[in-house]
Amino acid sequence: MRFLDDLLAVAATTAVLLATIALLPDSPVRVVLGLPFVLFFPGYTLIAALYPRRADLDGIERLALSLGLSLAVVPLIGLVLNYLPWGIRLTPIVTGLTLFIFICSIWAAFKRAALPASERFPADIRPVLAAARRLPWPAIILSAAAGGALLVVGFRTGVLGGSRVGETFTEFYVLGPSGKAEGYPRVLFPGEPAEVILGVINHEAQAVDYTIEVRGEGRLLRRLGPISLADTAKWEEKITFSLRRPAERAKVDFLLFRPGTPEPYRSLHLWIRVRAL
Repeated sequence: MRFLDDLLAVAATTAVLLATIALLPDSPVRVVLGLPFVLFFPGYTLIAALYPRRADLDGIERLALSLGLSLAVVPLIGLVLNYLPWGIRLTPIVTGLTLFIFICSIWAAFKRAALPASERFPADIRPVLAAARRLPWPAIILSAAAGGALLVVGFRTGVLGGSRVGETFTEFYVLGPSGKAEGYPRVLFPGEPAEVILGVINHEAQAVDYTIEVRGEGRLLRRLGPISLADTAKWEEKITFSLRRPAERAKVDFLLFRPGTPEPYRSLHLWIRVRAL
């Protein structure tokens, strides 16, 4: 089973990362393991499945394709999650990437096992690491730094960021009780209070009076406002609401209104399961 060593190493690293996220969410180990989990493992396992033979690709090709495909796969998984009830949050993203890596690893293992031993990719990542060492990293870092500097200058001077002159908008967001885009209420009992944080940031180039409505079960749950914000000002507040009727998927809408407009200016929603007592 030596031909599976690389895939087993990916699985072991992923398992350690999941344990770190669950037990030590603020540990720097999470960042160290998270980088290859996002930027390398999805593409590497997919390449292992698509090209199981030793002669299919050399080290530099496997490295480049692993990085490139990872950068393509992760946004696609995020796009799919955006249209599912779970949304783009830490747990769904980690779960989606883990499933993708696991499926590709199993696929690669079966394809390698079906090949003669002399033709299999040897599960030795040293050629990939050797290829990485041969890359002109000083030039790559210098180019990345130069590109980043140009972007910063562009946004600061308006070459990029100011190209959309006159555009105005309002940021409207909902966070979990911890102030992060996670930990949203998902399961409640009838009458049990749910807690979220609502936020508004005004980029309308003028002062605006906002009103927020929280709706669910066909009725108004909460109304907040008027919230008067000057340009670039921010409002954030923790609110609670409750639902009365048991439901498998109760939709709670968060609606932001501007003066004189009967239709919501911005809208967000959560899906909540309300269990019967």
